[in-house]
Amino acid sequence: MWRHTAERYRDNPIVVGYDLMVEPNSNEVGSDFIHDRLDIWDPEEFYAKYGGTLYDWNQFYPRIVAAIREVDPETPILVGAMAYSAVEWLPYLEPTDDPRTVYTVHQYAPFLYTHQWWDDLRFTYPGRFDTNWDGEPEDFNRAWLEDLLSTVDEFVASRGVPVAVNEFGVMRWVPGAAEFMDDQMDLFEERGLNYALWAWEPSWPPWAQEVDAFNFRFGPNPHNHVEVDSDLLDVILEHWSSNTVRP
Repeated sequence: MWRHTAERYRDNPIVVGYDLMVEPNSNEVGSDFIHDRLDIWDPEEFYAKYGGTLYDWNQFYPRIVAAIREVDPETPILVGAMAYSAVEWLPYLEPTDDPRTVYTVHQYAPFLYTHQWWDDLRFTYPGRFDTNWDGEPEDFNRAWLEDLLSTVDEFVASRGVPVAVNEFGVMRWVPGAAEFMDDQMDLFEERGLNYALWAWEPSWPPWAQEVDAFNFRFGPNPHNHVEVDSDLLDVILEHWSSNTVRP
């Protein structure tokens, strides 16, 4: 399938890369989410039991890369790790020898903070709460984010490959969202990471009108569904303004 796709789109000027699979997640769903669910969230436990099996993305994606390179040696390939491309699982991704592959993470951690619904806002940034479901509270602040991203630093240094953050974001109404995004985007910039803010905004109007929790243009009021000024928007635009090269 990917060989066919690459052969068709390899010369299309608007195709900047092939993202092989969005958020590989067999560690959760297994072979059948209803009847054969794994639900393993510790990478060491997962790879001890299932490394090298058909659950393991590492045994599958290199074959896709090889198939693409049979017909397209140039277009970059994007590969994320297991557990929905979580940062913590990046070290378990085994790079290929393809020189034009970029390894990716999706950064929504901590999920308890970034995905709070507007009628149950319990966590703030900075703050203190159990960020990783281990039963113990942690300080959640810039230092927490730096510690998380040190995993990316170590992967880049040890493997000698590029990493990008091709999804990140926060629900627009969570307490401290602007400060959280400011620190996070600043840390991305410090590392020279390419990053893509995910707005969860498809082109199908019925969905976009109903699901706009991540649409930063609508401000912190959950009942507002038109563009307004906000601290979160200001932070995002400030960081984007440092871009000097434009399409």
